Amino acid sequence: MSRAKTLGELKKTTYKSKSVKEELRDNLIQRLSNKETVFEGILGFEDTVIPDMERAILSKHNILLLGLRGQAKTRLARLMVNLLDEYIPIVAGSELNDDPLAPISRYARDVIAEKGDKTPIEWIHRDTRYVEKLATPDVSIADLVGDVDPIKAATLKLPFSDERVIHFGLIPRSHRSIFVINELPDLQARIQVSLFNMLQEGDMQIRGFKLRLPLDIEFVFTANPEDYTNRGSIITPLKDRIESQILTHYPKTLDIARKITEQEANISPAQQKKVKTPEVLKDLLEMVSFTARDSELIDDKSGVSARLSISAYENLVSSAERRMLINKGKKTTARLTDFWGVVPSITGKVELVYEGEQEGPYSVAMSLLGTAIKEKFLEFYPNPDKLRKGRDRDPYGTIRAWFAGGNAIELLNDAKDSDYKKALESVAGLRKLAETVKVPKEDILTYMELLLHGLAEFNVINKDYVESKFSFHDMLANMLDDLGEDEDDF
Repeated sequence: MSRAKTLGELKKTTYKSKSVKEELRDNLIQRLSNKETVFEGILGFEDTVIPDMERAILSKHNILLLGLRGQAKTRLARLMVNLLDEYIPIVAGSELNDDPLAPISRYARDVIAEKGDKTPIEWIHRDTRYVEKLATPDVSIADLVGDVDPIKAATLKLPFSDERVIHFGLIPRSHRSIFVINELPDLQARIQVSLFNMLQEGDMQIRGFKLRLPLDIEFVFTANPEDYTNRGSIITPLKDRIESQILTHYPKTLDIARKITEQEANISPAQQKKVKTPEVLKDLLEMVSFTARDSELIDDKSGVSARLSISAYENLVSSAERRMLINKGKKTTARLTDFWGVVPSITGKVELVYEGEQEGPYSVAMSLLGTAIKEKFLEFYPNPDKLRKGRDRDPYGTIRAWFAGGNAIELLNDAKDSDYKKALESVAGLRKLAETVKVPKEDILTYMELLLHGLAEFNVINKDYVESKFSFHDMLANMLDDLGEDEDDF
């Protein structure tokens, strides 16, 4: 359709007025018919959330996205913009995106009455038809709906009874648009009441003016279910007026979680080229998040955001990159010891219950990492606790004997690749055991290190972290050595 510049030209085109909900519905029907992806980049919701969203749009409903933090609620709302028409016409200069064929503001009606078919028309892109507001306790009715502007009244020399002195809030300015309120429960109850008419009757009132604005808006709200009791609540009459309530969730499988992390993580091409991250370590990162969501030390009502894995992955790569730069290397591979740099990404992303606070954020983070290592270890190697003495061959016998002989190794966080390899190769039987499972040859050192950390989690050997290094040893052997040194002193 050609871009009309005046109302007269627009009337000669095929343009017809339609509501924003009809726009969304028509464009969704077209996409579904063409088997096109509707919500690009949203993973793990294909069989749950996305079908609910599509049903709500087809039903022309306002939507409440309900879920814990980091579940792509705002991302979903923003992607709805792609279902709007690319351009729509408005009366030039209108604050309320007035449809030239169905104006609602005093300004647009006056311009059309004065200029008729010569009324100038502007075309606005769909990206400008998305308005987002974070609900906070200090949000006022004036912010959302509007208020009388005394400066405008004085400038235009109009009495306060004239509707032209109104300064419109965010919602009227979102006419023919998508309007999103994030964290809806944080909005004061009296402010939530102001939304009643707009949701049910599609109109609004400002300061008692005899003014009816039949606003055309697609409302999308987001909320955390626990906010209903923690910080505030969505008042029942408002919930009743929101036609579709859609529950979001965290990734249900490790594979989906990994895809989300790799998609969202800010890893530069230079980092990708210089730092290789073994697949087993990527799995381990996601397992930390899954473990955190099940941990008794973490408040499950708060949730564990997908941002934990994303920022942890970024820190893991950066830890390896920093080590490479310090050692003047050109390429490197991420290690389990690099997970020490991931700890800040964990401690800042979880809310602890009382018992967790007693343990401390650092201890909880290390505990989560230890549990994830233990689970990953068991995917490849036998459980040391379930080996039957005298009946099962002990695959860890050579390693046990090496440590029992008083040997120990230290893995420094910033050790050169050559020193790291030399330390792991020094443990008798470690490489041979790592090679008993089918793993990529280039990642064999990663699995050797996984063996050490896993055996430490099962208390087969001891692990200490002191001054930027992991120390693996046999406690009994160390005690005997210390005892021998004490006897020599006498």
